[in-house]
Amino acid sequence: MPANYVLLEKITVGAAGAASVTFSGIPQTGYTDLVLKASPRVTTVNTVDGVRVTFNGNTSSYTNKRVFGTGTSAISDSFGTSFIYFGSVNASTSTGSVFSNGEMYIPNYTSSNYKSTSADLVQENNVTEGYQFLMAGLWSNTAAITSITLTSDSADNFVQYSTFYLYGVAKLGTTPAIVPYATGGDTIMTDGTYWYHTFVSSGTFTPQKAITCDYLVVAGGGGGGSSNNSGGGGAGGLRSTVTATGGGGSLESALSLASGTGYTVTIGAGGAGGVGSDITGTSGSNSVFSSITSTGGGGGGGENKVGGNGGSSGGGGYSDQAAGTRTASPVQGFNGAAGSTAGSPYPAGGGGGAGVAGGGDLSLSQRSQGGNGQAISITGSSVTYGGGGSGGRSSTALAGGTGGGGNGGQNGGTAPTAGTANLGGGGGGGAVHSGAAGGSGIVIVRYAV
Repeated sequence: MPANYVLLEKITVGAAGAASVTFSGIPQTGYTDLVLKASPRVTTVNTVDGVRVTFNGNTSSYTNKRVFGTGTSAISDSFGTSFIYFGSVNASTSTGSVFSNGEMYIPNYTSSNYKSTSADLVQENNVTEGYQFLMAGLWSNTAAITSITLTSDSADNFVQYSTFYLYGVAKLGTTPAIVPYATGGDTIMTDGTYWYHTFVSSGTFTPQKAITCDYLVVAGGGGGGSSNNSGGGGAGGLRSTVTATGGGGSLESALSLASGTGYTVTIGAGGAGGVGSDITGTSGSNSVFSSITSTGGGGGGGENKVGGNGGSSGGGGYSDQAAGTRTASPVQGFNGAAGSTAGSPYPAGGGGGAGVAGGGDLSLSQRSQGGNGQAISITGSSVTYGGGGSGGRSSTALAGGTGGGGNGGQNGGTAPTAGTANLGGGGGGGAVHSGAAGGSGIVIVRYAV
C-alpha cells in the first residue's frame, strides 16, 4: 500500500451476518481521495448477487456505466439511479468459502463538485462461472461525502468474514494527519480525536508504538433457566475506563501498552439456556483484554434452583429461590432477584444488569424484571450494555433490561428470548419453556490520534 494511503476504518462481518455495512464519520480534512476495498459474499440463494453503494444515506441522483465479461461474452450497459453499482459477488450456492474482491476509487470526496467513482470487482465460482466488472459511476450531488453504505442487490446479508476497508489518500508530499497506531479488531475507525478498535470476535491487539488506551470489556450474559417460571440470566460483567463500570463500581485505570506486543482479546460467549425440567442456565463466558477480565453473567435458576453467580448474577426460580451473587472484586454488575410463591404472577427473579439490580421494586408484579444495563460513551455515542434477562412468570411476560436483556417467558404463552449479541445481555427465563441463551460480549479499545 502506498505510504500516503491511510486505513480509516476496517469492518469484518461477525457470525450474525450484516444486512448492510456503513463507514461513518469520514474525516473531512487531511485527505483528498478515498479507496474502498471489499471482499464480500452474500446469503442470496443463487450463485451470484450484486453490491450497491450509496453516499450519505442518499438514494437519488446516481448514474452507472459498466463493462463486464462473463467468461464467454462481453457486455456493456447503463443503469441505476438510486445507487452506485460495485459489481457482482459470490452468493450461497456458489463454491463454499469463495469470496469476491474489488476496489472502488472516489476522488475529491470533499469537493463541491459532483462525485465520480471507478471500480473493478471479480466474482469467480471455481471455474464454472465468473464475472469481471469495470464500473464508472457518478453521484450528481455537491455535498461532501461523510458516510458510505454497502448493501446487496437482494437485500440479503453479507456473510461472516466479509471484510471491508476504507482508506484515505493524503496529498502527495504531505504526512497524513491521522494514522492508526495498532492492529487488530473487527472494526477499526477514527473520528479525528480517537482511534477505536472494536472486537466482536476474539483476536489480538498489537500497538505499533507505545500507547495509553481506554477500554470497555463486556463478558457474555448468562442463559435463562428452564421449566416452570425460571430465573432470568444475569448480564455479563462490565469493566470500563469511560463513563461508568458495571454495578456502580469504580472506573478502571487506563492501560499503558508496549510497542510490538500482542495483547490477547477474548470475546465471551453467552451462556446456553437451560433445557429440560428445572435446569439452571449456563453462565456466560469471560471476556478478556490484556490484564482485564470481565466475568460472565450468572445463569438463571430453574424453577426450584438458585440463580448462578457471575458479573451480574442470575435470578432465582419462582419457588422462593435466591438469586446468585455478583462478582465482588472488582464489582462489575448487580445481583438478580429471588423468585416468589407469594401469589400471582408467581414470578421467577429477573437477572441483574450492569446498571440496575434485577427485580425492579421487588413487588410481585416487578420481581421478574431484568435489571437495566449501563450506558457507556467510549465511542462518542452512548450505547447501553449489559441488560439482565427477565424471569418467567404466569401472566404477561416482561421485557428484558435495557442493554440487550432477553424477555422472560409466560406460562402458557410466549417463549423467552435471547440476550442481544455483543451487548452481554442475559437470556430470558422460561415458564414451561427452555431458557434462552445469553448474548455474547464485546471489547472496545480507544486511544488518541
